[in-house]
Amino acid sequence: MEFINSLTEQTTAVTDAILAVLSMAAALYLYRIGQQFRWKTILWIFTFGLLALAGIQGAIAHGFQMSMELNTLLWYPLYLTLGLLVALFSVAAIYDIWGKEIARKVLPIMVAIGAGFFVIILIWPDSFLIFIIYEAVAMLFALAGYIWVAFRGHLKGAWWMVAGISVNILAAGVQAGESLSFTFIWSFDHNGLYHFIQMLAIVLLVTGLKKALLSRA
Repeated sequence: MEFINSLTEQTTAVTDAILAVLSMAAALYLYRIGQQFRWKTILWIFTFGLLALAGIQGAIAHGFQMSMELNTLLWYPLYLTLGLLVALFSVAAIYDIWGKEIARKVLPIMVAIGAGFFVIILIWPDSFLIFIIYEAVAMLFALAGYIWVAFRGHLKGAWWMVAGISVNILAAGVQAGESLSFTFIWSFDHNGLYHFIQMLAIVLLVTGLKKALLSRA
């Protein structure tokens, strides 16, 4: 299989791969520091693990020359990964907002919703707008929840989580702006820029999680 000829697709694939490595590093770091609060730590490890998997899948889909049919098939497991990723992120936010017991109760519901998004994509392949709405609702809910927790002073690192989610929302907005591009040694389109901003979001989130896991859950 040959590498794709498009320079912006190549840089998108590379930034996807870097995002995957950073996500895996985040998961391993949380595993090392979060043993005292295993359920919360495992939840975030799976969240970052799914983000890493999405990065790997994206790197393959963007980085190699292939038929349109094969590329379309490769995007289906990526949609499932993204649906479950948003679901687990929402549960992780619920843990910090309302506690472990409520998070445990909503976990199967959110996983079913994430899988349901994948089923919708299978039935209506052109319905990605539904995922955008799904992700937007989840991110805005998490942002509002962490702002509330931060003002109440109930969670160390909550403002870092607010910052991380805000940057992630910014990244999603950048990705939606398909005309965005820039050149710094190499050429990057809106997807590459999205990945760079998302990397910053990961650093901010891990900083917040570190403060929480080393104090209380």
